[in-house]
Amino acid sequence: MEFSRKIKIAPSILSADFANFGAECRAIEDQGADWVHVDVMDGHFVPNLTFGPAMCAAIRPHIKGVMDVHLMIAPVDPYIEAYAAAGADVITVHLEAGPHIHRTLQAIRNTGKKAGLAINPGTGLDAVAHLLDMVDLICVMTVNPGFGGQKFIHSQVDKVRSLRAMIGDRPIHIEIDGGVTVETAPLVAAAGADVLVAGSAVFKGGSVANPAPYGENIRAIRAAAEKAV
Repeated sequence: MEFSRKIKIAPSILSADFANFGAECRAIEDQGADWVHVDVMDGHFVPNLTFGPAMCAAIRPHIKGVMDVHLMIAPVDPYIEAYAAAGADVITVHLEAGPHIHRTLQAIRNTGKKAGLAINPGTGLDAVAHLLDMVDLICVMTVNPGFGGQKFIHSQVDKVRSLRAMIGDRPIHIEIDGGVTVETAPLVAAAGADVLVAGSAVFKGGSVANPAPYGENIRAIRAAAEKAV
């Protein structure tokens, strides 16, 4: 997993067909997805319940590239090794999910995986500044976490721009999660983001039996973002 600031599209399987996850992962990669994004929710830290380590392990053989696992759970530390063993390439945890985020990031690094830090829309960047040397990715939530299909929160664009300046030359990805569409992708790409998580905007109109719309949607989002860079 080499570092690059090239725009990467990471479809969220939260919007995929739950009965066909393996086939859906293969389909989106075949249609041009760079990463596969897995939203893990616990019904406690966020008001929804989704996937566990067993599901991640089950889909791992169907993913050729990067499996990007976003842990929206609390507590998070007891589960890091399980998601690492399940095959995650990137494990992202929330700044807000526990009192010892530095220790949590260390634990991820100790598994040999890339460490990601997610911040909610209401969270500022002050604490992030002291963690930059511990992370490989910072995920800026552009919706309140918990559900797919929400509207993009435009105030987060300035946060992305400030974060990009703060990162400087460090090899840290800026990921955007929430409300990414052809219309919003250029805004965050211009501000400095390079990984765009998109759920309904990628999966709309397609299926495992007819995956061509997935490719059309991925190409449209990528083209809109790249044009803005």
